[in-house]
Amino acid sequence: MSAFYIMIIGLGLYYLGVRFYSKYLSEKIYRLDPNFVTPAHRFNDGSDFVPTNKHVLFGHHFSSVAGAAPILGPAIAVIWGWLPAFLWVVLGTIFAGAVHDFGTLWVSNRHNGYSIGTLSEKIINSRVKILFLLIILSLVVVVNAVFTMAIADLFIQKPESVLPINVEIPLAIGIGFLVYKKGFKLLIPSLIALIIMYLFIWIGNEHPFQITAVFHWLGLNLDEKSTIIASRVTWIIFLLIYSYIASSIPVWVLLQPRDYINSHKLFLGLGLLYGGVIILTFTKGLQLNVPYYNPEVSGAPFWFPVLFITIACGAISGFHGLVGSGTSSKQMDKETDARYIGYGGAIGEGSLALISIIACIAGLSAVQWGQYYNSWASIGKFSLVAFVEGAGNLASAWGISSKLAGTFVAVIVISFAATSLDTSVRILRYVITEIAGEYQIKFLQKGWLAALIGVVVSGIIALYDGEGRGGVPIWHLFGITNQMIAGLSLLIVGLYLKIAKRRSIYVLFPMVFILGMTSFAMVTNLIKYFSKSEVVLFVIGSIIFILELWLILEAIFAIKTINQKTDTSYSEAG
Repeated sequence: MSAFYIMIIGLGLYYLGVRFYSKYLSEKIYRLDPNFVTPAHRFNDGSDFVPTNKHVLFGHHFSSVAGAAPILGPAIAVIWGWLPAFLWVVLGTIFAGAVHDFGTLWVSNRHNGYSIGTLSEKIINSRVKILFLLIILSLVVVVNAVFTMAIADLFIQKPESVLPINVEIPLAIGIGFLVYKKGFKLLIPSLIALIIMYLFIWIGNEHPFQITAVFHWLGLNLDEKSTIIASRVTWIIFLLIYSYIASSIPVWVLLQPRDYINSHKLFLGLGLLYGGVIILTFTKGLQLNVPYYNPEVSGAPFWFPVLFITIACGAISGFHGLVGSGTSSKQMDKETDARYIGYGGAIGEGSLALISIIACIAGLSAVQWGQYYNSWASIGKFSLVAFVEGAGNLASAWGISSKLAGTFVAVIVISFAATSLDTSVRILRYVITEIAGEYQIKFLQKGWLAALIGVVVSGIIALYDGEGRGGVPIWHLFGITNQMIAGLSLLIVGLYLKIAKRRSIYVLFPMVFILGMTSFAMVTNLIKYFSKSEVVLFVIGSIIFILELWLILEAIFAIKTINQKTDTSYSEAG
């Protein structure tokens, strides 16, 4: 089968979702009000609450949610064949993920830019807020560790990417100064910065930065294993220090301008990759090199329900709701921007997940596919490498050398993983200070200290086994916890819609599905952990599962009193 057909069907369905379904949600369900005064205007503090042009905010939001996860999940999931992954990425994005992202951004905007955890208190009760915040805390800490390790590994595997990635930081800071202090328009400076970055991609490709050169300069004589460990640990520490600083400074200094640059980079990258599919289709007849269904894989679990937690970002992801309610809602200029930013951002990420599937099933040769996808253990180790090589092969259709194309793709992946990293640390700071405020722990209400504690804990998880491989068992619960939060966030949005006397079926249906899949997966894993005497996994998983069930029960009891609510904040006006 031609890869071209997969691309056209997927992108065509995304277009229909944006054109018709998001319009229906905007006008009939969420009922966006162009005259509603957003939190960015009411609480403008020049730091976290900053009214922002919708295109700039789209760049930040899109970059924050489109980290390595929408690439990594589909790159793993195609091991079961391309069809299950394709259907979940496309249909899951349109009817679940985009609805979730749109809804969490909108409901947070209606409640002073509160995070989804704090919203649960207003919509259900105070007990639920703590339950939700604890679940969010467990996810965000692991997200920090996940993205830190992913970037560190790619810096080691693709040293050509180090220079262009780090050059982007001073470029973004310079743009932030020009735009917010000197009154420049953002578009031209960001495009100039993008061109400079591409120049440094070429320079980095010619002169890769090896961290081992620093070790030699310091006079350290390490064996091969020690060199790998030292390289990974060094990069992880560097990234944690960076994320602490980036998450603590005002959003206009680095976050917004860098994410705007990244949005240009991603759009151009998607254009090159999708264009590469078209070129290779008409010049070489690009075909799919894998079966549509592949149930027999060495060491792999059965695809159901594991597929739905393996592909998190790219279909639906709880982390998106944390970004939408944690940072994006505090920067939204007009409520009507929520459709473009929330639903549109999710569709954009779905497009990234779709090209990840195509890169791995058509960009890789049959020989490469056999090397990376011969077992569950193999693809768990080489999934990002498989995508980078496959996408590099697609990009090379434009006449770019495969090596340079691979560096370009690696820079895109790392850029968005880094964006997700410091956004995640910023969200972690909010969550810790909220919990501290709830229990009147004054010293933890200091933002700088909350961020520092979050970074240190994330670093402990990433470096737990002493070799920087992230050996802590909670890693295996990341996918389930992420999807669980997505389902619970949809529950909060659905309850608010019911309180506001609006139709909630469009939110509650995907909520039931995703909570059902994650609960099924959690129970399956708990049985496995218990049977194998994996005590740590069993205890942590049980705690998270109990918190989920408790929160759901609280929500069920709350439904009984929804019709009696008279709080004016739940009126049709807001």
